Amino acid sequence: MVQTHELKYEDALKRLEKIVSELDRSELDLETRLKRFEEGTKLARLLMKKLDQAKKKVELLVKTNVGETALVPFDDDTAEDGASENETA
Repeated sequence: MVQTHELKYEDALKRLEKIVSELDRSELDLETRLKRFEEGTKLARLLMKKLDQAKKKVELLVKTNVGETALVPFDDDTAEDGASENETA
């Protein structure tokens, strides 16, 4: 079995979705449910960590009106307003 920390984001998300589906059904015994819950918790933490790492890596280089480049951290507002700001700069 692949270690949790080695999973790609998409694979970890699919596994977490499967675990949630299994937990929604009442066919599992208590011990199995606890194991699935523990695995799901680890996967959720891994997914949040991967998202946080990706957010930190995504940065936009923006030309200022003087022709210099500035490093701007990526956020949702930058993504939505980026095109209009770049056009006016």
